[in-house]
Amino acid sequence: MTSITTMQPKGQVFPPPTAFQSQALIQSVAAYEALWNYAKDNPEAFWGGQATSLLTWDMPWGVVRTGTGMQSQWFTGGYLNASVNCLDRHLETQGDKLALIAEGEPGEVWRLTYRDLHREVCKLANGLRSLGLQQGDVVAIYMPMVPELVIAVLACARLGLMHSVIFAGFSAEAIRSRNADAQAKLIITADGLYRRGAVIPLKETVDHSLEGASSVEHVLVYQRTGASVSMHPGRDLWWHDLMAMQSETCAPVSVPAEHPLFLLYTSGSTGTPKGIVHTTAGYLLGTALSHRYIFDLKPTDRYWCTADAGWITGHSYVIYGPLCNGTTVVMYEGAPNFPDWARFWKIIETHGVTQFYTAPTAIRSLMQQGDAWPEKHDLSSLRLLGTVGEPINPKAWMWFHEKIGKTRCPIVDTWWQTETGAIMIAPLPGAISTKPGCATRPFFGIVPDVVDHHGVPVGENQGGLLVVRQPWPSMLRTIHGDHDRFLSQYCQVVPGDVYFTGDGARRDADGDYWILGRVDDVLNVAGHRLSTMEIESALVSHPTVAEAAVVGKPDEVRGEAICCFVTLKATEHAGGELKKQLQFHVVAQIGALARPQEIRFVQALPKTRSGKIMRRLLRDLAADRPIAGDVSTLEDLATLDTIRAASTEDDT
Repeated sequence: MTSITTMQPKGQVFPPPTAFQSQALIQSVAAYEALWNYAKDNPEAFWGGQATSLLTWDMPWGVVRTGTGMQSQWFTGGYLNASVNCLDRHLETQGDKLALIAEGEPGEVWRLTYRDLHREVCKLANGLRSLGLQQGDVVAIYMPMVPELVIAVLACARLGLMHSVIFAGFSAEAIRSRNADAQAKLIITADGLYRRGAVIPLKETVDHSLEGASSVEHVLVYQRTGASVSMHPGRDLWWHDLMAMQSETCAPVSVPAEHPLFLLYTSGSTGTPKGIVHTTAGYLLGTALSHRYIFDLKPTDRYWCTADAGWITGHSYVIYGPLCNGTTVVMYEGAPNFPDWARFWKIIETHGVTQFYTAPTAIRSLMQQGDAWPEKHDLSSLRLLGTVGEPINPKAWMWFHEKIGKTRCPIVDTWWQTETGAIMIAPLPGAISTKPGCATRPFFGIVPDVVDHHGVPVGENQGGLLVVRQPWPSMLRTIHGDHDRFLSQYCQVVPGDVYFTGDGARRDADGDYWILGRVDDVLNVAGHRLSTMEIESALVSHPTVAEAAVVGKPDEVRGEAICCFVTLKATEHAGGELKKQLQFHVVAQIGALARPQEIRFVQALPKTRSGKIMRRLLRDLAADRPIAGDVSTLEDLATLDTIRAASTEDDT
């Protein structure tokens, strides 16, 4: 198969701001390259040294890595506890430092020091132990983004229990299928959560998920909203009642380095969600190391990642990485537009946020509302911005840079996956020049490559398959209950014992990596494999367009035709003339080969609850096929019906 054709024009380059660079942990390209090359050439010495300096061990390991390639195991013989690394080891030197500043959607604020958080985690761990849970059992967590969610996660880690956090927006069926696969014994939930001023009933959804046979023995309910709920005698317990009976001290369970820390389910194209398994030491090391350097941590930082803990970003960069590093973490429960579109900017001003890490979807939504909202608030506390979840289009990147960062805050555009556990490619903010829409350089210990389907590296600025050539500690170990699926999906697609990411990419003349999106989303037009991300970026650069998603539609002549789903800014009107303008705009930006055959104006795009556009559903809609595969992560099923009603007029 040929490589992916990429035609995106070269854009601007932004060196690290001088004031930021002079205070950064890594201050030059030379320093970055020296450490990256050392890690590449001496991986066991590098990872062993980092594990010694960043983690607290109960028993040191004997061997840094055993096994081969993507089936490696790390720090064999070592024992530790994740909650100790996130809490206990900070108590003597910074026990009174704020660990969490959490804001509820109605406006209440909770402030917990490391000592406070440690006390509450110990009490809940004792409560879980009193329910008969033992090391290796699975606990499902279905909760709002309040401190109790963090407490629940770390209480599980303290006892060596595996947690399975389920986003508090999933349906009863999604909870049921995940709990059945994990054989969860307990589910921790709340009576409800606040979303855009309304109360979403969580306990009721959990009750429906438990109808019929279930492995769940107990339901622990946190009283968040005061809503009336049904409590099943002998099965259901109130959080406050359980906590009231517990001691404030709890001896942590020391677990082997490879002990599974958690399961996290991610959607699969076959309709069966995959339970990704991450282990304790390697995962904790990857998140702590990447968080420290990519976000250039300082002791006084107040760091805010807007991700929900139901996704890997929330696990890695709301909970484990930041708390392992002793950071003050800002959390927010609700929607970015409640009570208005200034909510994020008000939180940054109120709590003095220094690092703001969010998704391109959120940035585009905020940008669409205009500059007046952020201009109402003092954002001068910010010193670094970050993006996560999918490639960010250059137009949104520039707005983020100019209107939010005021051109003085570097942007770390991070590429990684649920499966990788930690950030893999991103600019070190004091060392690497950034380019709008570019993930730039691999992190320490990460050795990526861009290859064809035979595993042969492609040339400079040629698109291909993104692979990782060396194992790293935070990588997934397996898919729960289906190791053959793990091997076939990640280890056996491309020859050479490499990790196959499923993404396309290109490497430019500077050695920087540009992510082209999922390989499944690459189009095959008249024998040319085109990146959907580049076409989407061209569309969004037009002043009328808010968001765009591009998919292929079967075509007898071309093989695939380019079909674009477009949402417009609120003041714009759809029509045939605008379709022609957008077609000409794409041709001018990229080339005639990328001219869209079909443009459909829609009110909204189908997205997961984490904000990612579900392009595989759009492929089915474009081809007039029935929707196939897992839709449990879809935010709003009604979106699909709305898109079906959109025009299918062929503009050619």
